[in-house]
Amino acid sequence: MLISDLIAKRILELLEGSEDGITEIQRNTLAEAIGCVPSQINYVISSRFTPEKGYIVESKRGGGGYIRITEVRTGAASALMHIINSIGNSLDMRTQRIILENLVFRNLISSGAAAIMSAAVSDSALRQIAPSSRDEVRASIFKHMLMTQVR
Repeated sequence: MLISDLIAKRILELLEGSEDGITEIQRNTLAEAIGCVPSQINYVISSRFTPEKGYIVESKRGGGGYIRITEVRTGAASALMHIINSIGNSLDMRTQRIILENLVFRNLISSGAAAIMSAAVSDSALRQIAPSSRDEVRASIFKHMLMTQVR
């Protein structure tokens, strides 16, 4: 198992063990416990605990600093609206794929719906759109498709 997987697994265990879906960690303490450098903790948090994946990350720097990770635990409609609102005016293929994988993993949409959405906003489906405008068009279409899943 990769060190980044170990870090993510430990953070997920901490979140699952909390009643409110919030955990506070100190980078240095967690890095020591796992046997890595603190910058690896930062990397995992910034790449795996993002708003698109349903997390809010806050940090307090300094002496007794901490990183607070909150798992957004809401109903399906609220979770979808949170994601729709976090997309903004532009969406690249990679981010769109991550969002869909997370939505399927959290059982917020079916894998069939995810496949249809992915095909509809793919670069090949948008090939008639100038490459410089594709991410903006993709964001608009994707948000509208997600809106159809809000119940």
